Amino acid sequence: MFHPWGILRALAHIRLSWVVMPDGAPGRTNGIDIIWLNKALDQVERRCALTHELIHIEREHTGCQSATVEAEVRAEAARRLIPLDQLIKGLRWARSHSELADELWVTPEVLQDRFDHLGDAEWQTLLDVELQH
Repeated sequence: MFHPWGILRALAHIRLSWVVMPDGAPGRTNGIDIIWLNKALDQVERRCALTHELIHIEREHTGCQSATVEAEVRAEAARRLIPLDQLIKGLRWARSHSELADELWVTPEVLQDRFDHLGDAEWQTLLDVELQH
């Protein structure tokens, strides 16, 4: 399982600050050395938001990003948080989108991002697994 808190601990130059986001956003970063997370988030939301903000820092994004860049970051966060093998395992028994998100320890939005950005090879793997059952 992807562990963003371990990555954050290894990046000693990054400071994490818990705040009340006036617009309700889950998180933000300056792209250099600080991440702000909304203190109203639950643990799963914190995991997802932290992963998203760490990717912005990794890519050296400063300031507001375009919708295209945000979509790329969301897709990458979903890939890191939901490995294909875990997605397949959960799909075998989950009866709903929310149940699958709970099992994968992500928000329903992150799960949807994962589905929305599956590559051709990943779709083929899912189809192959389905055909075996």
